[in-house]
Amino acid sequence: MNHAASTLLVEDDSEIGALISRYLKANQIDVELVRDGVAMDAALAGRKFDLLILDLNLPGEDGLSICRRLRAEGSMPIIIVTAQSEDVDKIVGLEMGADDYVTKPFNPRELLARIRSVLRRASAAETPEAGFHRQIYRFSGWTLDLSARELVSPQGAKIATTGAEFDLLHALCEHPNRVLTRDQLINLTHGPMAGPFERSIDTLISRLRQKIEPEAKGPKLIQTVRSEGYMFATQVSRS
Repeated sequence: MNHAASTLLVEDDSEIGALISRYLKANQIDVELVRDGVAMDAALAGRKFDLLILDLNLPGEDGLSICRRLRAEGSMPIIIVTAQSEDVDKIVGLEMGADDYVTKPFNPRELLARIRSVLRRASAAETPEAGFHRQIYRFSGWTLDLSARELVSPQGAKIATTGAEFDLLHALCEHPNRVLTRDQLINLTHGPMAGPFERSIDTLISRLRQKIEPEAKGPKLIQTVRSEGYMFATQVSRS
């Protein structure tokens, strides 16, 4: 990154917040720390941030409600922080539109790696490399434009996607008519830092189906292969 990424950290535990802030600042991440949704709204009203790190267990408005509200208002990348035992919150957080999650307790290096991964995905359309050639995938009337990070429907409408949804669809387009296990999809979308939480893939698949399938209850494009994984059952062209 050419500049220090601006990150808003919403964490009510002062010790954890200070620890994360120090570590990220030492690694060229600009951090503003707030403790609840009210302070977060005030910070967002005052400046623009590249990323939000959101603890789910907050006083007042909880993190899941905040995540849902912010995603309805815009596309700022969100990483949620959950306790190790709160698997259901990870699923719901992804359903609300979070781009990634990290579980407590965590190594700050893991959080940094996830931040950089999410920021790279979010900035791909804004800072294309010199000589970069536009890559476009087409399937069943849909268009996935990698350089613009856009999904366009057969009717020409731009469909909003989170970074995680876009990357999963990209992985499916790269491997059409081939069964991919959940582990393979996790590795393709999150890389070696990904955890073993397979149900996050199921959640993202469900969200994608709602956006691209004519009938989400009877999916034809993203098919479930029992006991194996998923298959993108359509012809894909790339230009």
